[in-house]
Amino acid sequence: MNTFTATASGRLDKILASQLDVSRNQVEKLVKEGLVSVNDQTITKSSFKIKEGDSVSYIFKEAEKRVVPPIDFDVEILYEDEYLLVVNKPSGLVVHPAPSVKEPTLVDWLIHKGISLSTISGEERYGIVHRIDKETTGALVVAKDNKVHEALSLQLQDKSMGRYYLALIDCPLKDDIVVDKPIGRNTKNRLKMDVVPEGRNAKTAFVKLLTSPHNVELIAAKLFTGRTHQIRVHLNTLGRHILGDDLYGFKSKRDKISRVNLHAYLLYLVHPVSGERMEFVAPLFDDMKMYISKNFDQGEVDEKIDPHTLGSRFNNL
Repeated sequence: MNTFTATASGRLDKILASQLDVSRNQVEKLVKEGLVSVNDQTITKSSFKIKEGDSVSYIFKEAEKRVVPPIDFDVEILYEDEYLLVVNKPSGLVVHPAPSVKEPTLVDWLIHKGISLSTISGEERYGIVHRIDKETTGALVVAKDNKVHEALSLQLQDKSMGRYYLALIDCPLKDDIVVDKPIGRNTKNRLKMDVVPEGRNAKTAFVKLLTSPHNVELIAAKLFTGRTHQIRVHLNTLGRHILGDDLYGFKSKRDKISRVNLHAYLLYLVHPVSGERMEFVAPLFDDMKMYISKNFDQGEVDEKIDPHTLGSRFNNL
């Protein structure tokens, strides 16, 4: 049996689908078969309302259990102590397992490495405090025990932990801007998210950094909330798209730009045990780094993305 603690209130099927990264139909089957319980009480209605802090348990049938594929890759560790670690996630790596995920995930790699991990989010999400989309790269913190996990989750809520992202977009922004629009599942395409009236609140700040001769712009982004595809969806509302993001409208062949050029560059947090404010810079991966070096002046880039001053660019937003 797998168990996790609900971090929000709402319908059981909606929250469980989000937790497992599966469709509502799959969740409905689990519920109807009596394989889901809330606070140790079996629930048979998908519309059952759960509250923040409720304990949700579920069982996958044997046929649906996931077999972990061989781990044939490594992940760069930017920092590690006995309480947490920070990794630089590569593109193409899913963060945590789900029934629909066939390839090895970051959680699989962590377990393979024998790293002690928190269990507060259930065994699919061992240690995972916050996530990054499969194609997005960059800094991600992992908790090694439940107390550290809880402390870091609180920091996400009070904004004492956060990340600054770098992205390459297909058309320059008119100005630095904050987008504050609710995000939910796209009603016509389950793979996409969209700005919808009934969605969860979502807020992103965008700052212009440099424009290339080809009209591609390097921008920085700061998240005030953590919705799926948030940066990509909010850019789409501005008529802008990240290079490689053909899901949301970037027009290019995959053989030219193979993935979404979005990178969680700078992670800041307060160490849950020592109380020290810490910052971690995740180096860009070769594909994004090479594109930038070919299309921008490297000296100007280094100045604009200097970790000591990047955060100050958002002060007036």
